[in-house]
Amino acid sequence: MIRIFRAMFALCFLLSGALAAQGFLHADGKKIVNDNGEVILRGIGLGGWMLQEGYMLQTSDFAGAQHEIRSKISALVGETKTQQFYDAWLQNYVRQVDVDSLAAWGFNCIRLPLHYNLFTLPIEQEPIPGQNTWIEKGFQLVDNLLSWCAADEIYLILDLHAAPGGQGKDAAISDYDPSKPSLWESSENRAKTVALWRKLAERYVNEPWIGGYDLINETNWDMSGNRPLKNLYQDITAAIREVDTRHILFIEGNWWANDFTGLTPPWDDNMAYSFHKYWSHNDQGSIQWVLDMRNRYNAPLWCGEAGENSNVWYRDAIKLLEDNSIGWAWWPLKKVESISGIVWTPKSAGYDRLLDYWKGAASKPSADFAVNALMGLAENYRLENAAVNRTVIDAMIRQVQTTELVPFVEHVIPGTIFAADYDLGPLGYAYADKEYADYHVSTGTWTGWNNGWAYRNDGVDVEPCTDSPTNGYSVGWISEDEWLAYTVSIDETAAYETTLRTASEQSAQMHFQLDGIDVTAKSTVPATGGWYNWRDLKMSGLVLPAGEHVLRAYFDQGTFNLNYVKFKNIGATDQIDFIGLSAETSEDGGAVYLAVNKPLAQPLPDAPGGFSLKVNSSAASFSSYSIDESGRRLFFTTTQPFFFEDRVSLSYSGTGVKAEDGTLLQPFTNLRITNKQPARNSIPGRIQAEDFDVNNGFGLEDTQDAGGGQNLGWTDPGDYADYSVTVTKAGTYNVMYRVAGQNGGRIDLMRIDDSGAKTLHTLNIPVTGGWQNWRTISKEAVLPEGRYTLRIRVKSGGFNLNWFEFDFVTAVAQQAEAPATFALRQNWPNPFNATTRIAFSLPTAERVKLIIYNLRGEEVARLVDGRLQAGEHAVLWTADNMASGLYFYRIQAGDFTETKKFILQR
Repeated sequence: MIRIFRAMFALCFLLSGALAAQGFLHADGKKIVNDNGEVILRGIGLGGWMLQEGYMLQTSDFAGAQHEIRSKISALVGETKTQQFYDAWLQNYVRQVDVDSLAAWGFNCIRLPLHYNLFTLPIEQEPIPGQNTWIEKGFQLVDNLLSWCAADEIYLILDLHAAPGGQGKDAAISDYDPSKPSLWESSENRAKTVALWRKLAERYVNEPWIGGYDLINETNWDMSGNRPLKNLYQDITAAIREVDTRHILFIEGNWWANDFTGLTPPWDDNMAYSFHKYWSHNDQGSIQWVLDMRNRYNAPLWCGEAGENSNVWYRDAIKLLEDNSIGWAWWPLKKVESISGIVWTPKSAGYDRLLDYWKGAASKPSADFAVNALMGLAENYRLENAAVNRTVIDAMIRQVQTTELVPFVEHVIPGTIFAADYDLGPLGYAYADKEYADYHVSTGTWTGWNNGWAYRNDGVDVEPCTDSPTNGYSVGWISEDEWLAYTVSIDETAAYETTLRTASEQSAQMHFQLDGIDVTAKSTVPATGGWYNWRDLKMSGLVLPAGEHVLRAYFDQGTFNLNYVKFKNIGATDQIDFIGLSAETSEDGGAVYLAVNKPLAQPLPDAPGGFSLKVNSSAASFSSYSIDESGRRLFFTTTQPFFFEDRVSLSYSGTGVKAEDGTLLQPFTNLRITNKQPARNSIPGRIQAEDFDVNNGFGLEDTQDAGGGQNLGWTDPGDYADYSVTVTKAGTYNVMYRVAGQNGGRIDLMRIDDSGAKTLHTLNIPVTGGWQNWRTISKEAVLPEGRYTLRIRVKSGGFNLNWFEFDFVTAVAQQAEAPATFALRQNWPNPFNATTRIAFSLPTAERVKLIIYNLRGEEVARLVDGRLQAGEHAVLWTADNMASGLYFYRIQAGDFTETKKFILQR
């Protein structure tokens, strides 16, 4: 049987074991190291423990800062009961079981946000002005946490989250009270801050599991050149170094940690810069600014805060950071009923009534009622009373290392599969969804990911379900071409009947795939009269093989709600007809695949007798046909390739094709073949910049230019976008670009086809005086007739692009292309199953790079990287542990570059 989560926890223990560190963390050039070498910090911030923020408690509408929350509570229950609540809160939020769990899950550090008022009195409460009264309670809380961290070999990083007076006008972050002097308006508050850090350093100077001191969190205050911030940092540094020269200092910029103006170069040789990252794209360009700072000043980086997003964003951000040797700390550990944190804390009985009262939507409850609700909430913060969002942990730890699927729960067929229990794994492997993360810092538009905001933190939209039976949740907001994957154990090779439990106000379509191959035709999901009017939909004629497989529910047309799918064994496979299910072209347009509902018998008839192909209502022919490696598809090689506008169909009227159980393939007529060739833009004509086929690095935002839509932005060197085009006549074209920007830049317009890549022209982008001050510029280019790809590639960034347009100027003779630097051949068929052979010949010795990329543009294999002699060469790529899907290989020889796509189909 499948062992749920075994792969995840094995990896977690491996990571935590490998990173079990010895000695103090310290800066070593661009790295953070200990006695064993470089350490990549994988941390969690304990936001909400020593410093409450309203959004974590769902009080933001009326109380964002902790002093406001406490005031609301005190007015309702009195100060004595309020203190009892806060004592219970501090006791329950984090205990040894929490630290033990974090270590087991694969984390190796904790970032502890400190509220200064647990360690010293506010300046207005000091008995003797200018002196500091120390409170042992805060230090004891740190001592206890440190002892648990040391036992689990987890670093504890102290973070002054709420400095005396508050360091920013974003009040919830630092408990800022505008009726009192801030940190920047009071020399007494700054002196107390310096004294507090000296006291902390003095106490923990000899503690190796104190990972370092994060001096001030997320300052957000207007200050010229950040000079007051640097002055305070240097005063704190001097005070710490009087008593502690061992611990690393983390320096955050102004404006939520990301403005380091005036804070460079480092003034201490054991210092790192800590930036924060939220809601932005996770491409190299999004962090290049801090990488440049690291390189320039030879100082380490740490992403001290990130989070509050989807699992897709988590996985991609962490992978980006770790690929660039940057550690991180996610925010936060626990929140009230939130899917985006590691721990989901349930509301207590009566807590909603308190929230309604404070919002003015309910009558005042009694003090006893309020105390019970508050103490119940504090009790629910104990880990055993909360729910662990293991999908979040999986995305942050395991999915960063692998795309392998792990079952969320065990699924056995025959049996019932609840829709929301799809596998654990990344987007594109465990599921497909069109809205999967929030990038509003980059795009300017906030995007939800799970519209139901329940159960899981992926892009899949899951909501509570009251149907029966139920696991408590259903999947909704289903859109075309979304899908869900489930690892299943099938008891017996047999025919199965499937019952889908659906609800919808409109009809839709879906089908099932097994191991990437269709096992049903598309079925209509009828409207049921309402989104929660649940009805049964039966599908028959499904043949499933015994063993462990990946079942995919594919949604061809939305939308509807899905509660569960039930599978029933209805007997031997020969009791049902052998039928064709679906057909599609290959990615390169040179072949057709026909999926059938049973394994095909060998051998096939010598010729594809009985099959006929039509392209745009005209007969077409096959050059060969065979059974592909799945055993459930016929592969037809065509004499001519298809193009995206072609309408293709397949018919069968023969009697020679059989299933393994002896049944004959039933005739069919004009089965529509899905044409998988990309849509192409027509030239002459205008191409909207956002209508790309491939986007490598650009951000998108709503444009203010005439006509609306979106424009490409956040341009960095190396970013590119590809567009499939059909050029109707060869000639010289005037290419007009609609651009805006404050910095200007430079681009290449390139043509990419089977002969390789060629630069058509290079264009300088002017400064237009603003990111939305649009201007049209132009330059001529010569384009041959035909179908190929155009690429816009950034050579230097600092501009936006809204559209580009091609106006025909004059005809030119179609000229033969110059011979390629090398000849490239890939062994067919494409798709391949596990190993593909890439062959090429070099007329002269060249330096060659041959690299495999996935759809995200991530390198997955480097097959060649060095100088090769002239002659024939062949390279085998074995795609071990790679999921089925579309991949690209790019080969460079001298000045020649070519990219081709191919399909891995297991």
